[in-house]
Amino acid sequence: MNSSNRKKKRVQGSCETCANFAFDEDYEQYICLVDLDEDEYYRFLNEPNYACPYYRLDDEYGVVRKQI
Repeated sequence: MNSSNRKKKRVQGSCETCANFAFDEDYEQYICLVDLDEDEYYRFLNEPNYACPYYRLDDEYGVVRKQI
């Protein structure tokens, strides 16, 4: 068994569904609110199996479910 089969693949969340992905009115575009360091940013762009450690699902109804 090679090393790639032993490692579990981590699912990468889509930026569009992340709570840290917000519209910036100054730049008039969506940006990530988390300041990634250079190493994290490089891995995020270049490694297909890299999962952002700051990814949080933008679940608008999560608060409502807790209130019920």
